[in-house]
Amino acid sequence: MDSKSLNKKKLKEFCKKEAILIIAVILAIITSFISPPKLSYINFEVLILLFNLMVVITALKEFKFLDYIGTRLLHKDKSSRRIYFIMIMLTFFSSMLITDDVALITFVPLSLILSKKANFNPVKLIVFQTIAAILGCALTPMGSSQNLYIFTHFNLTNGQFFSATLPMTIIAFLFLLVLIFFQKDRTLDVVIEEVHVTSQKLIFSYLVLFLIVVGSVFHVINFQLAFCLIIIITFFVDKKLFLKVDYSLLITFTGFFIFIGNISAIPAVKTLISSLLVNKVHTYFIALGLSQVISNVPTTLLLASFTHNYKALLLGVNAGGLFSLIGSMASIISYKFVIAQTNTSSLTYVKTFALYSILGLIILIPSAYVLITCF
Repeated sequence: MDSKSLNKKKLKEFCKKEAILIIAVILAIITSFISPPKLSYINFEVLILLFNLMVVITALKEFKFLDYIGTRLLHKDKSSRRIYFIMIMLTFFSSMLITDDVALITFVPLSLILSKKANFNPVKLIVFQTIAAILGCALTPMGSSQNLYIFTHFNLTNGQFFSATLPMTIIAFLFLLVLIFFQKDRTLDVVIEEVHVTSQKLIFSYLVLFLIVVGSVFHVINFQLAFCLIIIITFFVDKKLFLKVDYSLLITFTGFFIFIGNISAIPAVKTLISSLLVNKVHTYFIALGLSQVISNVPTTLLLASFTHNYKALLLGVNAGGLFSLIGSMASIISYKFVIAQTNTSSLTYVKTFALYSILGLIILIPSAYVLITCF
């Protein structure tokens, strides 16, 4: 393959992988000709908080801390239902702290290894893990990018945020327990090889840093101070971690910040979008529906500037991660793992994910309706 063809292939792969990034940048550029952009449109606090989280979580993953936890919990377990329970709950609860994306990147490969060793079809387990990550991350501000943005944009108190997300998370937890309970149990012939962490001292340092970052999210610690600490410590410990941060997400956010700031300055556009978000119920269903088309993070960034109904938006975009694979970019992670490493067809996986997502939405939508209209 010549260099021209190779460059074309790389460009095609980049465009496919970073489609949302490209769209965000293009929208920012186009709207900047209509309405001059301002630096004030960019929420630097959100960008810094995201960067802080990504560095710390990348470190914990690189030092094999997350793999160590997973293998320790699974060690010598032979029951298929217990393995379902451990893997799903591990994904569910870890997503609250390390984000849905990282939870799936860490624990879906472990499920695939288990399935090969024990000779069982992993599709249903991975679909359940994906749903667990999408619903689990909804609990905390640092669980997902959309949560962090809503928490910061609306300047919510801890009580305001958790009063919206905790009921949804409890319902999601019960829903996952029901899914696990109805799985046929059997004894699996599998041995889990234990993973050893690379450096206990470094892991302890980054666990402390993680607590500092969490403190900065909840405004207990100054986020700029947390940023400085992470830069200094990572520079001396392992500079290569900076290269592994997902900068495309930060650029995507910046692009959407500029785009939304630009269109918000256009009176006709502001009036149109505000008229669609006329009440809490409309906001919830528009957030849920639009997430199916453009994903829940862009939906959050687009709608947040046009509504004061933070609770409806928060519940809508988190539930919007279900059904469509595009609803949450975390879904794509699981999908790619399954398609690349199993004989499962794309249609089979998409249908399975959609089916169990619908079951989840049947439970979540009525409860969300009660929550946003009665409380």
